[in-house]
Amino acid sequence: MNAHDIIIRPIISEKSMDQLADKKYTFEVKKSATKVQIRQAIEEIFNVKVVSVTTSVVLGKVKRMGATSGKRADWKKATVKLAADSKTIEFFEGLA
Repeated sequence: MNAHDIIIRPIISEKSMDQLADKKYTFEVKKSATKVQIRQAIEEIFNVKVVSVTTSVVLGKVKRMGATSGKRADWKKATVKLAADSKTIEFFEGLA
């Protein structure tokens, strides 16, 4: 599995922006990816040193449009903490 297949997109939210000062970054990842695979993918793509990875599965909401109801897909979220001596991820620098 390619590193770019594991990391789907960064999560840009108020909570994730507050964690940038602690060198914590949040990403949507492939649901079948393990913590080790996520760590290796982040280190390969952004050339940084990862200290820890925490993951959670976000359950999709049930949405209605009139009488028809459907469900959004479940997805996996990973929060990655970088080493203190590691460089920051440039993608997030202009957003904070």
